[in-house]
Amino acid sequence: MVVGHLETELEIKAPAAAFHDVFSCRPHHFSNISPAHIQGCDLHEGEWGKPGTVICWNYMHDGVPEVAKEIIEEIDDEKNSTTFKVIEGHLLEKYKNFHITVRATQKEEGSLVQWTFKYEKQSEEVPDPQGIVQLAINMTKDVDAHLIQQA
Repeated sequence: MVVGHLETELEIKAPAAAFHDVFSCRPHHFSNISPAHIQGCDLHEGEWGKPGTVICWNYMHDGVPEVAKEIIEEIDDEKNSTTFKVIEGHLLEKYKNFHITVRATQKEEGSLVQWTFKYEKQSEEVPDPQGIVQLAINMTKDVDAHLIQQA
């Protein structure tokens, strides 16, 4: 069993609550906010903004179009945190399980966005998911620019 854990943090100008709202309640807007990275996010079960909801992402990963079906495990509006568990898709070819948590913390000016990736590799040869971390960084920058533009 090869368990991995990666984290990355970025400072953004947008308010934490607004950033959190995009991930927790409006992921279907990503194809407009970050079209170079996200081609679509569809609702499969449940309701936008509710834990237990199943969504399906169409995205570009290292220049290749891929798909990930995820269940929203937890939404914490007080901590501006959303946790996703991958239940189908390309990532499960390399990883036995894959969890993603995105959390935004309000600062005096702007916010700090923290991404946490927890996963179990299918084998020791499987690399850490650096491409997914980069995708998260790119999405964060796109959401920040979108929210600042709308403010």
